[in-house]
Amino acid sequence: MPFPGCAARQLVKYSSPAELSGIPLNIQSAPAPLAEAPASPGFTRKFKAYVALTKPRVIELLLVTTLPTMIFAQRGFPDLGLILATMIGGALAAGSAGAFNCYIDRDMDRLMQRTENRPLVTGEVSPREALVFASLLGALSIAILWFGANPLAGWLGIGAIFFYVVIYTLILKRRTAQNIIWGGAAGCFPVLIAWAAVTNKVEWPAFILFMVIFLWTPPHYWPLSMKYSDDYNAAQVPMLGAIAGARLVSTQVVLYGWATVVCSLLLVPVAGAGWVYTVAAALSGGWFLYESHLLYNRAKAGEVSNKVAMRVFHGSISYLTVLFLALAFDPFIGGPVFA
Repeated sequence: MPFPGCAARQLVKYSSPAELSGIPLNIQSAPAPLAEAPASPGFTRKFKAYVALTKPRVIELLLVTTLPTMIFAQRGFPDLGLILATMIGGALAAGSAGAFNCYIDRDMDRLMQRTENRPLVTGEVSPREALVFASLLGALSIAILWFGANPLAGWLGIGAIFFYVVIYTLILKRRTAQNIIWGGAAGCFPVLIAWAAVTNKVEWPAFILFMVIFLWTPPHYWPLSMKYSDDYNAAQVPMLGAIAGARLVSTQVVLYGWATVVCSLLLVPVAGAGWVYTVAAALSGGWFLYESHLLYNRAKAGEVSNKVAMRVFHGSISYLTVLFLALAFDPFIGGPVFA
């Protein structure tokens, strides 16, 4: 939130008897008062600004995929200390990447209505403070993953931060409409970290979960960019949902949606997923595809709206949440579909 500006003082000019009589007066107007410097934000406001830099809503979504993956890899609850180290380390790694992203994109954020209240735009946090904060979070996250889980989890944490900051933010985001496809791979690292934390290796089930999130990211994000197309165009960010027609975008959403659902079902034969996961993946996937096809049909008829696009966006979040909750419950209820 921007700092409140100093209220302008209104000078009231009283008429003298001479002025009332029509005699001109040579009176110089009073100089305008000097603007006061904005006061530094208090501790609470500063703390909230730092939290906002980490993009907590993104962290929430990443953590939704982390714990279920650990439970599925363990086929039960892992050690509490390992869970805490992985969750905290993963959250700090995501927060570090988010803060670096805010630092790099601060020029672009001020041009977009959706991001104009971010702390670096409002001045609540300086660029130097944000850079130091992001670096400290990153170092702390790697230390926690490395020593609290294992070195492999630490290396994957480094890879996640590097991919999001360098590959996506610095290289892809402003250069190609395919930015969210390849850059979205950074959001897939939490499942690799979670699996590695439990097993100290990365196996095929982890790669399948990686691909589920990788394929899910475009149909999740493109509908949002359709709604905020004016923002992305103003900032000259070539997001597909902003620069392409609704019919092309909705077609891509449907194709990636189908690929996501099919990939999610591969966990049944490859990893021995049970009936809980299988039924949840099929039903929630079917609903996600229904919403995606609805967007396509509306776009084909020239009736697409932000409301329909955002239904797909919010529906994609619900789909992924249901999928991973089922993954967490699966080891405790029933047995594998293919015994």
